[in-house]
Amino acid sequence: MKLIVAVHFEDAQATRATAAAVAFEAWDAAEATRTYLSRIAHVEPAVRGTLDLRELPCVMQLLREHKLEPELILIDGFVHLDADETPGLGQHIFHALGGSVPIVGVSKKRLPGLTAQFEVMREDEETQPLLVTCAGIDIGAAKARLRTMHGRKRVPTLMKLVARLAKNKD
Repeated sequence: MKLIVAVHFEDAQATRATAAAVAFEAWDAAEATRTYLSRIAHVEPAVRGTLDLRELPCVMQLLREHKLEPELILIDGFVHLDADETPGLGQHIFHALGGSVPIVGVSKKRLPGLTAQFEVMREDEETQPLLVTCAGIDIGAAKARLRTMHGRKRVPTLMKLVARLAKNKD
């Protein structure tokens, strides 16, 4: 089973959150095989001037609470922040799981340290590319799999679903 995870902070102070996961087997799956939600009653505030890792304990709680042991995790975000592999959220998840679960980060936002080698086009050339970073899996393989994911738009169907679930919109 592969998982896509997302975390949504529920209040203005970001002290509560909902972590959601969508499980799927085939990369081109149009529907989830199962969904999971965890409510996090207290999230530590972000520390100004440092990488925001508030999602890390939320993701770990979701995995523990539902006894999930995925073969791979996709996140909406970055595994690393530049071509020098400065650790991002995904790299911290990878290490928290003992380096045994590949992590693929998919982002709509561009970071200055990520070159064209991290870009993936999912539709015509006039749209903005997605940015892919990863740990525990070859970047070429991660990009190829992302291209095959269901959905004719820029963001794959199951990534949209997990974001809606985390925001409690489904």
